[in-house]
Amino acid sequence: MALRGAPRRTYSWIAAHTPWSAWARRNTAFSVSAIPAALPVVLGLVALIATPARTPVPLLLALACRPLLTLLQRNRLRTLLDVNVPPVVRDHPWNSARGQGERLRSEATWRQYGYHLLVGPFAAAAGALVVLGWTVGVVASTVYAWEWMFPADGWITGSGASPYYDLITATGLLALLVTPWVAALTTRLDAAAAIALLGPNRARELERRVEDLAESRAGVLDAADLERRRIERDLHDGAQQRLVSLAMNLGIARATLRDLPPEAKAVIDEAHREAKEAIEELNDLVRGLHPAVLEDRGLDAALSGIAARAPLPVELTVEPSRRPGPTVEAVAYFVVSEALANVAKHARAARCRVHVAPVTGPRGDLLRVVVTDDGAGGADPAGGTGLVGLRKRVGSVDGTLSINSPLGGPTVITVELPCGP
Repeated sequence: MALRGAPRRTYSWIAAHTPWSAWARRNTAFSVSAIPAALPVVLGLVALIATPARTPVPLLLALACRPLLTLLQRNRLRTLLDVNVPPVVRDHPWNSARGQGERLRSEATWRQYGYHLLVGPFAAAAGALVVLGWTVGVVASTVYAWEWMFPADGWITGSGASPYYDLITATGLLALLVTPWVAALTTRLDAAAAIALLGPNRARELERRVEDLAESRAGVLDAADLERRRIERDLHDGAQQRLVSLAMNLGIARATLRDLPPEAKAVIDEAHREAKEAIEELNDLVRGLHPAVLEDRGLDAALSGIAARAPLPVELTVEPSRRPGPTVEAVAYFVVSEALANVAKHARAARCRVHVAPVTGPRGDLLRVVVTDDGAGGADPAGGTGLVGLRKRVGSVDGTLSINSPLGGPTVITVELPCGP
């Protein structure tokens, strides 16, 4: 099948690149359209060279039309090649003093000037060469059709001219074959230069995009944290209070209604026990969403509560520092909570130590959280969801997480969180 398909693909490629194909017409139209687009700058350069005083006024007037010329070139690319060159995003409008100053200092403005002064005239010259190539090709390849128009004793139709007709015709056919490729090369170079010089700087746009994404992510994290706090308040003030009231009523009923049948007392006792268990589960759920003590008293008090509830002895040290942002503070809290849960479940440790301290690193002020246990070690970050969840939670605020867990222990989890808002 490959041997049968190869000639067909070859014929298709040849048919798509003939002088009369859409490919040749499109490249020719784009190359020729560079002539009127560069005409103001070319005329300004000619006037600058031709005037005895070398006055730059015509050229300056042409360069003053930079926004219009840039718009014309972008429309040319979009219309003829379907290539969209995005405009440069400005922070200030053009009709303000700050906007004009920004445009004069902008590297994008000078790249556009470079295109109009250097690439534009060369593209126009290449377009003129393409026009000349097509003209020579058509005229020379049809010399036998129009040679009768000249006098019989002229240099074209004279007795010694006929041997050159074949050479002229061959030259014309060669020009017809070569000119589309010249137009294609011109189109490719001109389009590449326009994309690089007329559009925004790709590196700057990537930086701007990263900044926008970072701001968007920070907004999403803040919104998620606010939503967790709202749910925590609703559960604490609504469902939890109703369960507490239900448990109290059941306790009162159990204490005061002594003449009930044993079956009814058993039902009340069971309901009272389940209500208290539901309150405990709801407390754990609320604490897992966003502990109120974290917002009211800070990270030290919240981590002290985690250490007190842990099933193994925990030595907690929190060095004083300014409070980080609420999102970073919540991430630090949940990192310690999940790390202690993993230690209790998998490490077979007898003791654990948690140290929280502010540090200064290459990225600015950081909050470092170190969790150390004396367990069996061998923790694999890719072996379970616990450590993977820790890494994702830390990465959500551009933090870093490192795990050192040799076989036999100890296991050290180090987390560094930026102390931004």
